Amino acid sequence: MPTFIATTRNVSEAGAFTAEPGLTRFMVVSDSAKDYSPNTRSVLGTTWRDLIISVAATRGVPDAVSGMTGDVLVFVHGYNNTTEEILQRTVLLQSTLEAQGWKGVVVAFDWPSDNKTLNYLEDRHDASSVAGHLVAEVLPLLVEAQAEKDKNDQPVCTLNVHLLGHSTGAFVIMEAFAFADKIGKNFKSDYRIGQVGFIGADVSADSLDADCQWAAPMFHRITRITNYANGYDSVLAVSGAKRFGTAPRVGRVGTSSKKHPKAVNVDAADYFVTKDPKQSVFVGTFCHSWHIGDPLWALDFALTLEGKIDRQVIPSRDESPKLRLKPEGAVRPQYAHLWETTAP
Repeated sequence: MPTFIATTRNVSEAGAFTAEPGLTRFMVVSDSAKDYSPNTRSVLGTTWRDLIISVAATRGVPDAVSGMTGDVLVFVHGYNNTTEEILQRTVLLQSTLEAQGWKGVVVAFDWPSDNKTLNYLEDRHDASSVAGHLVAEVLPLLVEAQAEKDKNDQPVCTLNVHLLGHSTGAFVIMEAFAFADKIGKNFKSDYRIGQVGFIGADVSADSLDADCQWAAPMFHRITRITNYANGYDSVLAVSGAKRFGTAPRVGRVGTSSKKHPKAVNVDAADYFVTKDPKQSVFVGTFCHSWHIGDPLWALDFALTLEGKIDRQVIPSRDESPKLRLKPEGAVRPQYAHLWETTAP
């Protein structure tokens, strides 16, 4: 299966991607590729969408309750990422979720972030500026498909769209929702996003509070957001230092006591300290990027995306006293695929 990537990187006169924002390209990357470039196959946005919908519908299992027949997860990376790393993470995310039984399609939204730590603050400015591309050009292609109908006024696409933000990708997602409400047609529409996940999220802990005005547009449009926190994430400690240590990151300390009812915090610290980096599959800095490639996290997030099990009883979690990842007994329920069976 190819990998679908929408990139907003500018292209230099020499024909190479730069670390600055540019026009959006909708790319279809072959399954054998190790990287992508301006020479990689690009298609019209509508063609890109139709290809994704076709794959999602083929892979999806019709849901008797929601009526959904396909799932798409839009992955938004963080700063300090190369195109090669983004492709590796996207492919790895697809394979690890598949291994845990998820039937959807992972696509990537690639915004320009330089591969230099000193460019962190500049990258956040770039992240803010390209958030508009996510809501104006990428997400509408997918969420508008939810409302398409045939000549008999029957739905022709029952696509469930989700988001996953890693590091500064969480910032991009929140900025995108805030930006969307400033666009008339988006503000008036009833579009919905299913599940949102944050890993190593580089936004302040109070960003997910019930009274946070910045987060209000996001909470209005989504079903739920699940934040995975790890107190051992030293990369987010660096992030705090660059901000003069005034705003603890939600990916490090978790949500506050005033979190929004749609926000779920899953503490991963106890599980993380049991992991051996030498026995793990990951891309990037281990403490900040261990999630993608980890089978326990993949199971937890797969069940979260499916949305059939309540947040409190997902088998890869327990409360002691806070909700946390735990490997003991973490298996997909044996008869879950039969739970929606109706009596003859």
